[in-house]
Amino acid sequence: MNRVTFFILIHVFFAACTTTPQLNSEIVEQAHKNGKHATEGFERSLRFVNGWLAKTDSITGLIPSNLTKKTDVWEPHNAAADNYAFMVLTAFLLDRELYHGELLEMLKTEKEITTRVKSLPDTYSFSKQDFLKDEMNPGDIIFGTSEYIKDGLIPLNEYMGKSPWQDRMIEMLDDLLEYMDNPKELEHIFERTASVEEVNGEMLQTLSRIYWMTGKEKYLDYATEIGDYYLQGERDLSQMEYLRIRDHGCEIIGGLSELYVTLHFTSPEMKKQYQPALYRLLDRVLEIGRNEDGLFYNAVNPKTGEVVDPKIVDNWGYVFNAYYSVWLVDKKEKYRQAVLDGFKKLNENYRNYAWEGTSHDGYADALESGINLYNRESLPELKDWIESEMQVMFDMQQNDGIIGGWHGDGNFARTAIMYSLWKTQGATIQPWRNDVMLGASTNGNETCFVLTAENDWEGKLFFDTPRHKTILNLPLDYPRINQFPEWFTIKAGEEYRIISPQKRYAGTYSAKELLKGIPVTLKAGQELVFVVR
Repeated sequence: MNRVTFFILIHVFFAACTTTPQLNSEIVEQAHKNGKHATEGFERSLRFVNGWLAKTDSITGLIPSNLTKKTDVWEPHNAAADNYAFMVLTAFLLDRELYHGELLEMLKTEKEITTRVKSLPDTYSFSKQDFLKDEMNPGDIIFGTSEYIKDGLIPLNEYMGKSPWQDRMIEMLDDLLEYMDNPKELEHIFERTASVEEVNGEMLQTLSRIYWMTGKEKYLDYATEIGDYYLQGERDLSQMEYLRIRDHGCEIIGGLSELYVTLHFTSPEMKKQYQPALYRLLDRVLEIGRNEDGLFYNAVNPKTGEVVDPKIVDNWGYVFNAYYSVWLVDKKEKYRQAVLDGFKKLNENYRNYAWEGTSHDGYADALESGINLYNRESLPELKDWIESEMQVMFDMQQNDGIIGGWHGDGNFARTAIMYSLWKTQGATIQPWRNDVMLGASTNGNETCFVLTAENDWEGKLFFDTPRHKTILNLPLDYPRINQFPEWFTIKAGEEYRIISPQKRYAGTYSAKELLKGIPVTLKAGQELVFVVR
């Protein structure tokens, strides 16, 4: 393809320059390569959506939980939380007609036919056209709702902001708080200890983030009830006989760290009360819960120090998020070093590794772990491992777009989108087409965006915002499970100057103007290079 290239420089206004800079050919070429990787990730995500839309129930239009044993049911904790939510996000980025059409209709249908207690959902049977179980089980209601909110709707909300899915999230959360009463009751509702910790951990993560988003004290009040339960002596995890560190069980470690960070800003005295118990838990996991490579075992007995399940956690980054978050507010260097130690042997011992056996879901969680932490600690060895293993996960997708044929397929798209947004430094285009390539690369204080089209294209280029502030109102962008990291962002209140040989793009822009999107018209074979300083 012949490329017709012109250059655009965007920089903060107070650092104005008067001439177009000499472009670094290496950074331009890297941005072009990243654009190819981003396009592959986006394209595979949209293929996943279309593959699953071909499997919807003919009456309800909902997707089944899987394509083998659970073809007859929509489960809130599976179909909704892990699969449907990331179909929505994919369409939001890549197919707005689908986003506003069939996927919004799914939300309306799900609300109408699967809600059982106020707004709280339960498992729905397509063949019965009714709930799968005639009698309601409180544990199913609580577990399904908490999973749908935290695993599915929270990530959507953190990226998209105000939407019908945000409304659904808040409605269910408010009703769930009334229905649950208090965190202690879960001991009597769930037989499995891991389920108790999973739900309470999910609630801590959800409540901490929604407290900041809304400013409503009721969310923080409930979160501190859970915090008291674990960090004031009643349920001391550092003395339990079983602690699941892998997926699901790890939610409580992340949840307690999120509450701890919140209290750092809202209630330093309460944070101080929680600190000894949280430190004991984190220290005990570091002491007995890691292998020689610095990665975590699936489960341990904190009381005796025994390793209960010696397999290695695929979601190691979910656990490291907690250590890094505590380091951010307390500067306890031991915790940051534990995170860095976990990267040292990835390239040596964990390429083509059997995370969760042959499951793509294990790869998705491991790769998300790496991407989210690379956003904070950009180590070359971590980047090399991500690049290698992303291709391993991509190769697991089938020709029809389906990956494993179960609800974890959505996690494939979640991680592929995280990867692609890294490769575009958070920038996106509307409308998206697979023949229009956007890539970006950063070198020091310079970020380069490359946009090319195989065929004529007209649309807008959008830059990202510091979403932890603009959507969640967080005082600190601490690492969170299933968040979509921020790369290059436009800051409110700043002015930017665009210098270009093409006069239509030249001039000074406010952040507000840039965030509306830059109108771009590309002819077939044309390439645009935006250098941002």
